Amino acid sequence: MNNYEELFKPKEEATSKINVAKNLDDNIKKVKEILSDSDDIIYREFNVGKNQQLKFATVYAEGLSDKILINEYVLKNLMMLARMTEPDVSNIREKIYELIKNGVLSVTDLKEVDDINKVIDNILSGETVLFIEKWDKAIIIASKGWPMRGISEPESDAVIRGPREGFTETLRVNTALIRRRIRDPKFKIKQMQIGKRSKTDIAVLFIDGLVNQGILKTVVYRLKAIEIDSILESGYIEQLIEDNWRSPFPQIQGTERPEKVAASLYEGKVAIIVDNTPFVLIVPTTFNTLMQASEDYNERFLISSAIRILRYIAMFISILLPALYIAMLSYHPGMIPTELALYIAGNRDGVPFPALIEAFIMEAALELLREAGIRLPGPIGSTIGIVGGLVLGQAAVDAGIVSSLMVIVVAITAIATYSIPNYSFGTPFRLLRFLYMAAAGFLGLYGVMIAFLISLIHLSNLKSFGIPYLSPFTYYMSIKDFKDTFIRAPLHKMKRRPEFIVKEDKARLANHFSRDYLRKGEDDSGQK
Repeated sequence: MNNYEELFKPKEEATSKINVAKNLDDNIKKVKEILSDSDDIIYREFNVGKNQQLKFATVYAEGLSDKILINEYVLKNLMMLARMTEPDVSNIREKIYELIKNGVLSVTDLKEVDDINKVIDNILSGETVLFIEKWDKAIIIASKGWPMRGISEPESDAVIRGPREGFTETLRVNTALIRRRIRDPKFKIKQMQIGKRSKTDIAVLFIDGLVNQGILKTVVYRLKAIEIDSILESGYIEQLIEDNWRSPFPQIQGTERPEKVAASLYEGKVAIIVDNTPFVLIVPTTFNTLMQASEDYNERFLISSAIRILRYIAMFISILLPALYIAMLSYHPGMIPTELALYIAGNRDGVPFPALIEAFIMEAALELLREAGIRLPGPIGSTIGIVGGLVLGQAAVDAGIVSSLMVIVVAITAIATYSIPNYSFGTPFRLLRFLYMAAAGFLGLYGVMIAFLISLIHLSNLKSFGIPYLSPFTYYMSIKDFKDTFIRAPLHKMKRRPEFIVKEDKARLANHFSRDYLRKGEDDSGQK
């Protein structure tokens, strides 16, 4: 088993250490100087012991800490239970931490620190700090208890058949959702902080023995290299550690679904959870992975395979259909059947714009409607998207600005775009569609072919943490990996993990398992 302590060892902090003083008042003064003008920081000083000879103080951030825990299991125990004893003060001061940990505080997690900077970090993370007179260390009491959103179904990654649980904005809730699905002692969760001011908690998840060590080291190295004031969402991390920031295609997969993260970890990938966001990052990712949905594995293979093929067809429609329409209409009308060509000519009679301008107008209008639908409240947004599109399209046709056939082309293109399961992956196609349309408008089918080849070359050169983006279609030509690409093979045939990622334990289903093996078991049990 690997030792990951050195790999995840935090970087040396540039800030100078401020030692916790033995004088309690000096410690409180230092904390107040650093956290000055912060009305949500609560200071509580009190005395304990039969003769009240020991002076204590607690500091916590209101709203981030659990006040019930602090009142019932910290202050109450220290002020009442400890007062009933008759301690020898000199002995207690020498063994105060053991006394409090083992006999006074009924909380699960205690630790001691000797640096005021770490004290401040813990206070701002929701922990309670306990200072003791004539003790040069502070006791950190686990008391995080901020308000949080309940677990609900993900809105951006909905499925028909599958779990209804989605990630929340709380890191520990998200790690628990994954831990519930992976009860493997080799499943590791390593935590770090990124952001000089925000100090955002980041968790790196992987399964020892499955994870590709090279990918894991690259992920940790890039995370440690980030020096930024704040991390407010996982999108910050994604943009800072991806391989090619110039590419419109996402090289890191984001999801709100715990079972998708668990499935990726079982394939040897690495997950990154960022506090304060429900979107978890999965690395590496490939073109093929982004075209898959969670429910592909919950349905029978024939249904899943048919849907996947349909999805790939929709992808080509979303990027090529308007460009092909423009190219055929402007440069290659001879390729259109005569009756259809005459109908299109009659339909476009009176339209003042060429096909390229006509397509740009409709696509721009569609993108405006899409953006408006996203920004408006839910019920209103869906109404704007549907009604606005129908009204605008019909009005444009009646006004003679565009042809009715162009409205149909744009509508089919929009529907095809929505068929791509990953939103971040569908967005580049919306952008590239305009470039393909411009190429078709200037060079016809020749321009479309050039644009397609440029896109293919770019995708072939693109990598995600060292893994080719088009794997397993390029470079890693293992026939076993093609069982989970355009089609999804039956589960009992998918016995191996992706070979272009996993280097060690490649088997996920016993080699002897087969449908014949099941039937043999039925015969042995006497069933016919």
